Amino acid sequence: MKILVTGGLGAVGAPLARELRGRGHEVWVCDLLHAEGPNYMRCDVGDYRQLQRVFERADFEFVYHLAAEFGRWNGEDFYEKVWQSNAIGTKNILRFQEERKFRMVFTSSSEVYGDWPDVMSEEVMEQRPIRQMNDYAISKWVNEMQILNSAERFDTQTVRVRLFNTYGPGEYYSEYRSVVCQFVYRALHDLPYTVYLDHHRTSSYIDDTVRAMANISERFHPGEVYNIAGDEYHDIKALSDLILSSLGKDDHRVKYVPIEAHNTRDKKTDISKAIRDVDHRPAVPLAVGIPRTIEWQKQVYGVVSDQ
Repeated sequence: MKILVTGGLGAVGAPLARELRGRGHEVWVCDLLHAEGPNYMRCDVGDYRQLQRVFERADFEFVYHLAAEFGRWNGEDFYEKVWQSNAIGTKNILRFQEERKFRMVFTSSSEVYGDWPDVMSEEVMEQRPIRQMNDYAISKWVNEMQILNSAERFDTQTVRVRLFNTYGPGEYYSEYRSVVCQFVYRALHDLPYTVYLDHHRTSSYIDDTVRAMANISERFHPGEVYNIAGDEYHDIKALSDLILSSLGKDDHRVKYVPIEAHNTRDKKTDISKAIRDVDHRPAVPLAVGIPRTIEWQKQVYGVVSDQ
């Protein structure tokens, strides 16, 4: 197929584009940066005119829509960009989908579940009133609602995926990135960081996430929504301990705090539907994925190991 990946230079978008090319698809990529590469186009999806140029270049059969501003605190500090890119950007994409009828996969987030205290299965969002806890989460839920409305009004065909704490090589550090990325970077550089003890996650290694997402192009069920997560339910301290152990360092620079206010406490995930429908297989455990992530950051940031 001829496939467009929006946000195709990002931590998930770039390996997804490689995976799809490896499966024989003609893959085009758009993102914010000026960059080289096969079938690359610079585009801000929040700008309709720029997006129009992308769809004038090729007749795409399938679109993976990943372009978005990422992260809770990023959504607070740069809220205007979050709403422009996430909500308006997705609305722009939907306008082209309504006209051109391509199939689409949209990347939502586990953040839409708010502080739901039980197992986060896809049906929760249909059965319970959930209050999202930050602008980033709200924007992702708005996008899902826009997608459902478009499907009902214009018969567009989209699958939504809710990603849970994807981590691994390819994610460059900033204070707004994933907890694994931040812990690894700060431990490598002997910088302090905070661990919230009473929070739990189901982290997903990048290769596992990307494989499941690519499978959707071959196992497409319009209107479905899937949780994409790992199968190890762990606390945040376990991540920190594994990183420090892998580096041969102690935790004297780590501050331990019971709870982070305004953050989801526990993300206990049901991934049975993704396993059944799109052959999602969490194959890389934390004990393997964390050291791989550390080695990648060492190479990228030129850190010489003490071991």
